[in-house]
Amino acid sequence: MSERIVVDPVTRIEGHLRIEAEVKDGKIVDAWSAGTMVRGLEIILRGRDPRDAWAFCERVCGVCTTVHALASVRSVEDALDIKVPANAELIRNIMFCTQYMHDHVVHFYHLHALDWVDVVSALKADPVATSALAQKLSKYPKSSPNYFSELQKRLTKFVESGQLGIFANGYWGHPAFKLPPEANLMAVAHYLEALEWQKEIVKIHTIFGGKNPHPNYLVGGVPCAINLDEANAINAERLAFVGQTLQRAKEFIEQVYIPDVLAVAPFYLDWAGIGGGLENYLVYGDLPTNGFADVKSFKFPRGAILGRNLNEVHPVDPKDDQDGIKEFIDHSWYEYSKQGGLHPWDGETSLKYSGPKPPYEHLDVDKKYSWLKTPRWKGHAMEVGPLSRMLVGYAAGNDDIKGAVTDALGALKAPPSVLFSTLGRTAARAIESQLAAKWGLEFFNTLLANLKAGDTRTFTREKWEPSTWPKMAKGVGCTEAPRGALAHWIVIGDQKIANYQLVVPSTWNASPRDGRGQRSAYEASLIGTPVHDPHQPLEIIRTIHSFDPCLACAVHLYEDKKEIARHELLVK
Repeated sequence: MSERIVVDPVTRIEGHLRIEAEVKDGKIVDAWSAGTMVRGLEIILRGRDPRDAWAFCERVCGVCTTVHALASVRSVEDALDIKVPANAELIRNIMFCTQYMHDHVVHFYHLHALDWVDVVSALKADPVATSALAQKLSKYPKSSPNYFSELQKRLTKFVESGQLGIFANGYWGHPAFKLPPEANLMAVAHYLEALEWQKEIVKIHTIFGGKNPHPNYLVGGVPCAINLDEANAINAERLAFVGQTLQRAKEFIEQVYIPDVLAVAPFYLDWAGIGGGLENYLVYGDLPTNGFADVKSFKFPRGAILGRNLNEVHPVDPKDDQDGIKEFIDHSWYEYSKQGGLHPWDGETSLKYSGPKPPYEHLDVDKKYSWLKTPRWKGHAMEVGPLSRMLVGYAAGNDDIKGAVTDALGALKAPPSVLFSTLGRTAARAIESQLAAKWGLEFFNTLLANLKAGDTRTFTREKWEPSTWPKMAKGVGCTEAPRGALAHWIVIGDQKIANYQLVVPSTWNASPRDGRGQRSAYEASLIGTPVHDPHQPLEIIRTIHSFDPCLACAVHLYEDKKEIARHELLVK
C-alpha cells in the first residue's frame, strides 16, 4: 500500500516549493515538484528601456542577484553587438567567483549541513577529541579544545532553555544521521564561523558594484572607475582589500569547507547510490578569458552530456539553435496562444489563466500542478548546476576541473560514478568552490597587470545611444548561476523591450513533467529514495537540498487573488 507525503513548504531555501512523493514499501516510487508562486517579472519589463532591465532582473532573488544582472546586461550587449573592455570582463569574473564562494559556503553550512549534522548530538562530544579531529583535517587556527568546549557550553544553554534558536525544528535523533558527536560539534562550530565569514567576502561586491546583495551593473561594462591614486575611485587601497579578501576566502574554503565535506562524506557513502535522477546535464559555461564571444576560452566549458556518457560532450548553442531550447506548459498553470513549446524569444507569460486553481490538499498531478514552466533541450529533460558543470568540464578535458575532481575522488577513495548522486551533487559544489577561489585570484592578478600597463578602461559608450540601435534586435545573455544554466532572452523593438524571458536553473530542475511524461531533475532524483519515517521525511529534504533550491527566480509573485489583481491593474 502506498502513502502520499507532502512537504510544503520546503524550508531552508529561497522561494516557495512544494514536494509530493508517493512512498511504497519504504521507498519513493513517484514524486511531483510544484512552484507555488506565480511568475510575472517578464510582464513588468515590457516597454522599458533595455539598459534598465538588469536592475529589475537582479531583484527576482536575494541570493542570485549578481548573475541575473550579468545575464541581463549580456542579453542587451548581444542584441546590440556591444563589446565590453577587458577590465570590465575581469571585474565581472571576480564578482562572479565571489558570489560562487559566498553562495556555496552559505548553502553547505546554513542550508544543507543540517540534513547531515545532528546538532543535539554535539552535546555529547568530547571537546579534546573534537580538537584532535579538526587539527587532523586542516591547519585552521580555531581548533583548540577550549574553543570547542566554549561552543559546546553555548549550545547546551540553548537546549536547556528549550529553545534551539537557529537550530530549531530539525529531525534530531533521526536514524539517518550517522556522524559521531565530535564531527557534529566541529560542524556546528564551522556553521557559526561561516556566518561571520560570509559577511566579509561580499564586501568585494560593494567595492566594484556599490552595494550587496544587489550590486550595480552597466550595459557596456561595469559602473566603477579605476584610478589608483584617486580617493573617490577604485584606488590602490581598495584593490589591495579585494586581493586580501579573495585570499582569506580561499583559505577558509581550503581549510574549513573542503575538509568538512571530506570528513562528512565517508559516513554517508550509501548516499552515493541515491538521488542520481536524470542522466542528462546541461552547461552554458562562463568565466571568459578572451572575451565572451570566445566560448572556447571559458573556464567553465559549454556543452551537454546525455545518458551519463562522459566520452561525448554535445555542442550547445543558445543563440543560433532555434529548436534547441523550448519551454512547455503541459503541467503548468499558464496558457499559450498556440500549442506546443515556445522558444524564449517567442515566449509568453500571462497571468490570465482560466483553468482550475491549485488544490492544496493534494496536487492534481494528472493536470496542471505548478507555476513553473518546463524547459527542454532538444526534447531532453536536463539537470543543471555544479554537478553538471563538473561533469561537462571533466568530460571536456578541462585541466583545472579534471584535476580538482580527480583529487576529490582520490581523497574519498571513490570512483567517478559516485558523482551521479545526492552525495556527488554536494561534493561537486565544494570542488567548484575551490576552483572559484583559485580563478578569482587569477582574474584579480590579471586585472592588476592591465592597470599597471596603463589600461584603466571599464566601460564603452559604443552603441550606447538608442539612436544608433536597429529597429528590431534580439539577444541572449548566458551565464552559470551557482544553481546552474541561466539565460535571459530579450527582443528589442523601437528602442524598448518588446519581449523578455528568463529561463533559470530552478525552471530546469524543479519544473513539472512535460507532455511526454518526462520528469525534471527534482522529481527524477527522488525515485528510489528510502524514507524511514513519512512524518520526518529527512531523506526527501536531503536530495532536494543537494540542488540548492531557489524558487524566487523561477516564480515571482504570490498566487493570491488580491496580489494578482493589483499587479494586473498596474500593467494594463
